[in-house]
Amino acid sequence: MTDQREVVIARWPGQGPSVEAGLAELLASYHLRTEAEKGEAVADVDGLPDRYRAEILDPGAAFADAVVLVAFSGDTAVGCLVVTAPVSGRSEVKRLWTDPAFRSKGIASGLVSAALAHSAENGVSTVRLSVWKWRAGAIALYERLGFTVAESWDERDQLVCMERAV
Repeated sequence: MTDQREVVIARWPGQGPSVEAGLAELLASYHLRTEAEKGEAVADVDGLPDRYRAEILDPGAAFADAVVLVAFSGDTAVGCLVVTAPVSGRSEVKRLWTDPAFRSKGIASGLVSAALAHSAENGVSTVRLSVWKWRAGAIALYERLGFTVAESWDERDQLVCMERAV
């Protein structure tokens, strides 16, 4: 477990250009890895589908109604998570990613915990998420944090939908 004093979680927007640059790198890694895991590997960001490339190139526009949490170790962005704006008392966690070099240090659980706290502060009653079924480690993390499998709201094959009360 990482000494929590070593990792700082910043809310974005509002924290400056270093957050946006680090966020873009994390999102690029997330999307490139996801496409490879889906069997659709691409060489670089230019090969990603338009919707994912747009998140990387302009996260401010892509996540205009969301809160983005970015974990830093020193000046290095090491993890991110997006919390959507509440709709009918429900928010969604998206794009949880920890730089592989910083995994198993409590960063992902810290980001999810911060997302849950943010949601509670904003009157959200339920937080939901979807995760690819092959990401067993992520599913185990979500289960440890109180998420349970829910009826799917997403038609894409191989997604596990989960939720928990806040």
